[in-house]
This record gives sequence, structure tokens and C-alpha cells, in this order.
Amino acid sequence: MTTREEAARLDAAGPATGWRERFALPEGVVYLDGNSLGALPVGVADRLVRVATHEWGRDLITSWNPTAAGGDWISLARRVGMRIAPLIGAAPGDVHVGDSTSVSLFKTMVAALRLRPGRRVLVVEPSTFPTDGYVAAGVARLTGAELRWCDPADPAASLDDDVALLSLTHVDFRTGAMYDLPGLSAAAHEAGALVQWDLCHSTGAVPVDLTAAGADLAVGCSYKYLNGGPGAPAFTWVAPALQPDLDQPVQGWMGHASPFAMQRDYEPADGMRRMASGTPPVLALSALDAALDAFDGVTVADLRAVSLSLTDLFIRLVADRLPDVEIVTPREHERRGSQVSLRHADAYGIVQALIARGVVGDFRDPDIARFGFAPLYVRHVDVLDAVDHLVAVLEAGEHRDPRYAVRSTVT
Repeated sequence: MTTREEAARLDAAGPATGWRERFALPEGVVYLDGNSLGALPVGVADRLVRVATHEWGRDLITSWNPTAAGGDWISLARRVGMRIAPLIGAAPGDVHVGDSTSVSLFKTMVAALRLRPGRRVLVVEPSTFPTDGYVAAGVARLTGAELRWCDPADPAASLDDDVALLSLTHVDFRTGAMYDLPGLSAAAHEAGALVQWDLCHSTGAVPVDLTAAGADLAVGCSYKYLNGGPGAPAFTWVAPALQPDLDQPVQGWMGHASPFAMQRDYEPADGMRRMASGTPPVLALSALDAALDAFDGVTVADLRAVSLSLTDLFIRLVADRLPDVEIVTPREHERRGSQVSLRHADAYGIVQALIARGVVGDFRDPDIARFGFAPLYVRHVDVLDAVDHLVAVLEAGEHRDPRYAVRSTVT
């Protein structure tokens, strides 16, 4: 068993020293839900106050251009995209930020089908995050394409000459299992198809190199490991070679080559600017911009090293102390994201009992307790404390409390 002293030494000696201080975490809380909503970085609140009181309140509409207080809202989405780019292996100008994940998926799926006009099949993995499947079904209905559900264990087996797009989630939201992004990208290309990746559960914790992998399109949210806040805007990436022919379906004024020329006919902007549609969400983008300061000086390799160390420890302690609890997350590093999921018939009650003790994870239907290990602020001592509480909950039967018989709206 790892002692608390040993865990503290790991925290002090590892690359994460000083990272946790970049977050305003509540005292006495072990927060293991950063794979659902990231913690609040320390500079975000002040940034929002400045935007509201100075840029908006004092400078009003002039803040769309650079002002003494900052402003320059018109370039904010581009600037935020440039900060996300290194975390996903993208060039600085190839990331658009501003829509929700669902809207971004819709845009990229339709655009991908238009890039492969002789092919009419959209392949999606059936246990993907629900919004991916819902959007894919809507796109198929709208375009007349065929939606094909692949075998989660072998997505490449569903590829043939009719497939236009293979759309996969990099890290599974329930189990934390991770797909081989380069390998499946290559398999899609061998079949003549495009490949799109949902990076919502990987960006900011798991190394991603879209360029090296030869991926075609990607979408990801920014409110999980990027800590952009509830409902923070998503990002979209399209391979540079595809951008000149990109025909996305939501043609809005901000995607126009000259938005303030107010022309009647649509002329798409160059590059990723054409992925824009409506007016950018300035408050949300400002919060995300400030949140990304937490990654200053942090390498993706160090993030991954800390993530694996934390999840390795959690898996080992649970396996040693609770051998009857099923660990559904893969042990192999190359197949694991930055969360560990446990299967238990009373998983919802377990999560609620832990929250009552100050250990915050979450539940996913039907029987999964999820624990996310955001490497920027979770420590090895937090892992020990979490497992201690988990053992205590199960030994005392706290998860069977009648209060947990009825589930909350958000689980």
C-alpha cells in the first residue's frame, strides 16, 4: 500500500508542483469530476468582472475593436483557438471556437459528407456520447445519408467503399477506454473515408496530435479538462488540406469573407474562419481565455505522466482494497484516458454517499461510478483520501441510504 507520506512525496517531486495553486478549489473537497466540469481557475472571475465592467460596461460597443481596457472581441475566438491548438497537435490558425459541441458536430458531419459526394454512409460507434449519435441521426435524416452503427471493438470493420465519414469519440465517456487515434485514422483513409474525432474527454489530459495522426476533422468541448466553465464553447479543427473545399451548412455572417460589407450573397472566408456562423459568445470566450492560463508552461507529456500516475494509483488501490468492485477502465496506458470507472449495482448511491463525504465524482446510467483525474489539480493524496472514503462508504452501507433511491435530474 502507498502511504500518505509516499503520496505527498510523489506530489512534491512530480511535474505538477504548483499547478494546483492555479485553481480556486473548495477546502476539504476531493474533486474527481473534472471529466464533466473542470474546476475554476483563479483568474477567471477577475477576467469576467473586467469584461463586464470595463470592456462592456464602460467601453460598450467599441470593445469589438481594441480598447484601453482590452476589448478586441472580434478576434477573441481566433486567439482562443490559437491557445487550444498546441493541446491537440494543430497549427495556430486551424482551430475555430464558438459553437456548442452539438452544433460543431452537425457542421463537421454535413461538411464531411459534402467532401465525399459519391459516398453516403456515416459510421458512428453505438456507445458514443449521446449527442454524437443524436446529431449523426439528424444529419442522416436531413441529407439522406445512411447511418451505420459499427462494432465498438472494431470500428474499422464497418468501413467500405460507401463510407464517407467515420466519426468516433477518442475517450469513451462511460468507461474511459481510449481508441487508437492514429491507427483508426489510417484505416479510414485506406478505405477512402474521412475520419472525425470527438476530443471532449481527452483534450487537456491526454496527448492528441491530429496533424501527425493524419486526422481530417475534430470537435471538442472546453468545459471539462480545459476548465472553461459550464457551457463553455466547443472547438472545431479541420485539416488544412480540406479547408479550401469546406462547405459547412450554417452559413452565418461571421463566416463571411467580409462580414461588415453586409453583402447579400454569401462568400465564405478563408481557412477556418468559414466555420464561424453567428456572433461569438464574448463572455464565455473571455472566461475560457483566462482559464487557459492554467496551461502556461505545462507540456502535454507532463500532463499525461501525471494523469497515468494518478489513475494507476487509484486502480491499484481499488483492486487491492475492494476486489469485488469491477474496474471497467482498461489497465493498459495506451487504452486509457484520464478517468477510472467502476461498475456496481448501487453506483448512484455510492457516488451520492461519496459526495456527502466531500469526494465528488459522478454517475452514468446504468451502473457506472466515474472518477476523473484532471492532472492540473488532482493530487496523489487526493487519490488516497478518495479510496479511503470509498471503502468506508461500502463497509458501512452508506450507499443504501433511502435518500439515494430517487435520482437527481443531473447525475
